[in-house]
Amino acid sequence: MPRTLRPLAASLAAAALATLAATAFAAAHGGMTVPEPVRVPAGHKVALETVGVGEITYECRAKDGAHAWVFAGPDAELRGRDGQRVGRYFGPPATWQAEDGSAITGKQLAVAPGGDGNIPLQLVEANPATGSGKMQGVTHVQRLATRGGVAPAKPCDAGRMGAKEIVRYQADYVFWMRG
Repeated sequence: MPRTLRPLAASLAAAALATLAATAFAAAHGGMTVPEPVRVPAGHKVALETVGVGEITYECRAKDGAHAWVFAGPDAELRGRDGQRVGRYFGPPATWQAEDGSAITGKQLAVAPGGDGNIPLQLVEANPATGSGKMQGVTHVQRLATRGGVAPAKPCDAGRMGAKEIVRYQADYVFWMRG
């Protein structure tokens, strides 16, 4: 191949690989296209894909001069695509812990709508991992393909202050590292 065509061929091959990776990723996540705000920056690769199934606790609290159900914390089991338990997600603070004991916390960077009745999609920047294991090197966590988990529809008022409600949810958690 002539030397002048090599960069073009390399660019086309890279674009084709990126398209294949995006297609495979969409297939693994219910055919969804990841909205721009919750996309991981370029230069990263998937380190681990999990499905989280569990509960979110909400508490009736005073908020902005009114009363509202406020997120109090998650508790979910993380399973690999093969169905085997690989870790747990809990908080506060939001913590993803692998079965090997390594764990990360993080800071929310962005959210995008998850659809009616579903908690939002989310992009989190991970803090350095504690412990050695699967969470070492994780830089970002995406929450995708959410199902359920929104605050209760029942009233929250002065008479219910401090009441807690548990809501079931499921989401895909994708862990990324620099690649």
